[in-house]
Amino acid sequence: MAYDSKGTLNKVMLIGRLGQDPEVKYTPSGAAVATLSVATNTSYKDQDGKIQEQTEWNRVVVWRKQAELVGQYCKKGHRIYVEGKLVTRSWNDKDGNKRYATEVQADSIQFLEAKGDREPVSHEPPPAVGEANFSEPLPADVDDLPF
Repeated sequence: MAYDSKGTLNKVMLIGRLGQDPEVKYTPSGAAVATLSVATNTSYKDQDGKIQEQTEWNRVVVWRKQAELVGQYCKKGHRIYVEGKLVTRSWNDKDGNKRYATEVQADSIQFLEAKGDREPVSHEPPPAVGEANFSEPLPADVDDLPF
């Protein structure tokens, strides 16, 4: 694991389910980018001893070949493992207001669905997704992000 020279670390690891089918788009230069909505759950006992469940929705961005694979093999409800870092972007919306979004920029994704766990997406098993660095800054000419 690499740390920067200041001794800090920005690392996110999630195991969750997709809240919707991945949305795959392409930048003007042709790079694929997929946005995912990943739900993670936490449960706790309230004051009355009843178990409460809380869902946290995590926005995940995946780039290039990995984005295409996620778009091809993952569907709403599929369970995935995401490893990446937190990134905060800013942009001006159509009205000129400064907007911010914090999201997980994925470095690697693993598909956790076993055959038969969910409705199959393809008759072929998904290929292994490597641990290459797929991060790329968003192009400046994209209007009113997030997607």
